[in-house]
Amino acid sequence: MNLESLSILNLLGQFADILDELKRRGVVRTRNNPVADYAEWLAADALGLALERNSKSGFDAKNNKGERFQIKGRRLDVTNKSRQLSVIRNLAAKEFDYLIGILFDHDFKVIEAYKIPYKLIEKYARFSEHQNGYILQLKGPIIQEASVEDITLIVNKSNK
Repeated sequence: MNLESLSILNLLGQFADILDELKRRGVVRTRNNPVADYAEWLAADALGLALERNSKSGFDAKNNKGERFQIKGRRLDVTNKSRQLSVIRNLAAKEFDYLIGILFDHDFKVIEAYKIPYKLIEKYARFSEHQNGYILQLKGPIIQEASVEDITLIVNKSNK
């Protein structure tokens, strides 16, 4: 398909159809930007997690031991290489046990994925008044911590 020949309205229509099909397949749960939904689906598939209902506050999935997982994804691009994950709300409430952070390339291939214990999120995330929540960069000292698990290979097996 030659995307350059399509009008803006046709491109947006194709995008909407693709989101509808991804939703029908259970890969995304909303018709918003698919990065977050895809990260949740991918982590759940790779780690055998059960996703919570879409409006669940504080965590996105649980494993069979009852551990709670907050899942964040970020798509990197040549125009934006920021490794900042989306805002983490109510951090002090300790609503999750682990954060799964997944970095994608432009084409949604997994570059890196980590399983990070809550206590390290507490240590490394910084509060942003502007966003009324905590911000975490998925780089530097946090990913070097001994208790952080690099799950890139595990997640890549599900990245079909």
